[in-house]
Amino acid sequence: MLKRKIGIDLGTCNSLVFMPGKDIILNEPSVVAVSVSENKILAVGKEAKEMTGRTPDTIQVYRPLKDGVIAEYRITEAMIRHFIKKAPGIKFLKPELMVGVPAGVSSTEKRAVTEAGMSAGAKAVYTVQEPILAAIGAGIPIDSCSGHMIVDIGGGTTEVAVISLGGVVVSKSLRTAGDKMDEEIANFIKEKHNVAVGEKTIEEIKIKIGTATPEKEEEEIEIRGRDLISGLPRMITVSSNEVADSITEPLEEIVRVIKKVLRDTPPELSADIMDKGMVVSGGGAMIRNIDTLITKETGVPSFVADDPLLCVAKGTGVVLDNLDAYKRSIMSKR
Repeated sequence: MLKRKIGIDLGTCNSLVFMPGKDIILNEPSVVAVSVSENKILAVGKEAKEMTGRTPDTIQVYRPLKDGVIAEYRITEAMIRHFIKKAPGIKFLKPELMVGVPAGVSSTEKRAVTEAGMSAGAKAVYTVQEPILAAIGAGIPIDSCSGHMIVDIGGGTTEVAVISLGGVVVSKSLRTAGDKMDEEIANFIKEKHNVAVGEKTIEEIKIKIGTATPEKEEEEIEIRGRDLISGLPRMITVSSNEVADSITEPLEEIVRVIKKVLRDTPPELSADIMDKGMVVSGGGAMIRNIDTLITKETGVPSFVADDPLLCVAKGTGVVLDNLDAYKRSIMSKR
């Protein structure tokens, strides 16, 4: 009989679900819509995301994870339950669940994840540090005695870790990542153009013209927002270099943490990292020229992983396929 196993990359912005033999089966926003009067879950994932910024007072849209950890326990539980239900062949079975957690997560925050998973119907919940899962998903041989460095830029947190012999040697978790960049882009547009824009519009800007460093040939995008003076809809043009300028501060914070981890890394492992370079993963790695910026600021070669957004979810797949081998070394179980 096949064992039912599910891996979840429980992200602040998006959650991805992996099943051995079926690859990524779900990629949905970490958003839940709740009826205020009835205190009832109305929609989860894509359906709830569509409601963002469009709901009446009777409906509240939540992002139950903040800075990579659970902020709204009951709503997170409902979201995990939704993911389990959507997994094929799981309907009447209790699956084993694997969830990635930030490296800097507290024992209380980790317990909240395991309890939410158990309450959502899991038979067992394993938590693994996200940098390790990201490294495995990026194809890094974490069990070798050589040093490897991973920079995982998610929605709520940036995880920077040096890994050797299957474990984290040095790591830092920074609660500055994609969400902070979105906030800075929104503030910039508000200050320069006197226009308020929604989450979806900022996401579109970041995906289409977002860049970590200014470019000679600028790209532009036309967006719609609400004029803060007249209150009426208005169209404006935003350039890629304006985006680069607006996200300078969060990127500088990320670079500072990378430098701190490099300074704390043992010399032998530093030599390995200089030789191989560091790997950048997560949604933030999809911003153009992020690897160029990191290389320029640190002097260490850096490369964006293949499918950076999927690295943690793919890592859960590898670990789930080799559960017994990893149980003792990198996982904690409830």
